[in-house]
Amino acid sequence: MTGVKAEGVVNALTVDLEDWYQGLEIDPEDWGRYEDRLAIGTLRLLDLLAEAGVRATFFVLGYAAERAPDLVREIQARGHELGTHGYGHRFVYRLGPEGFRADLKRSLEVLAKVGSGPIRGHRAPYFSITSGAEWAFEVLQECSITFDSSVFPVKNYRYGIPDSPRWIHDVGDGLVEFPLPTYRLGKRNIPIAGGAYFRIFPYTFTRFGLSEINSTGHAAAFYIHPWELDPGHPRLSVARRIRIPHYWNLKATEGRLRRLMREFRFASMGEVLGLDA
Repeated sequence: MTGVKAEGVVNALTVDLEDWYQGLEIDPEDWGRYEDRLAIGTLRLLDLLAEAGVRATFFVLGYAAERAPDLVREIQARGHELGTHGYGHRFVYRLGPEGFRADLKRSLEVLAKVGSGPIRGHRAPYFSITSGAEWAFEVLQECSITFDSSVFPVKNYRYGIPDSPRWIHDVGDGLVEFPLPTYRLGKRNIPIAGGAYFRIFPYTFTRFGLSEINSTGHAAAFYIHPWELDPGHPRLSVARRIRIPHYWNLKATEGRLRRLMREFRFASMGEVLGLDA
């Protein structure tokens, strides 16, 4: 199987713009202790996207945008879409409604100063809109977000709504959910979306899973982090459940991503949803 590029289904290529230490469950108050390497992987990624002629959606962490405003402007100058990834990379279900509202608004204020144009999209850190935290959709609507890509229809210790719809669907007045993609195996959804799954599973499984989704006429939302294109970033002694998915097979990311963009069609999430027509 060589992908479904010729069939016309366009997938969303998305980037969670955060530095290497910001997804390791380290308290944000300690972030200042670590080396800033955000530009290294981001610039490599921007060059790969330019090489492939792909426009992506960058879900930008507010904290990162404050410290690298010129990098965020460069992303937008190259034609990519900006969305919000919140401000402090906190679990939504731990923040609660008021905490989430404050975090989201802070991120939007930062992005309004750094970039241009409205912010329409959101992705929760750790995909942490989970069962019992659906109140987050109402907060997103209050803040004029029109599409969200936070729900992973799998069961994971950090995230997931296993019985959530696997395809793009409405979750409220004016708000669309673009869930992370899965392959249905029996009664279980297997994640094939990107990130650690892209590096841990064989490339052939990712290609097969995306081809199966596209063959049904549905689009998938692939995701990646800039630090996955920076295999030389520091290695910390963290819990095994965090260490393995973070550091596993980082050297394979660039080659696999280049191949994926050759074999499948990609665009920004706004384009896939028809918002830029």
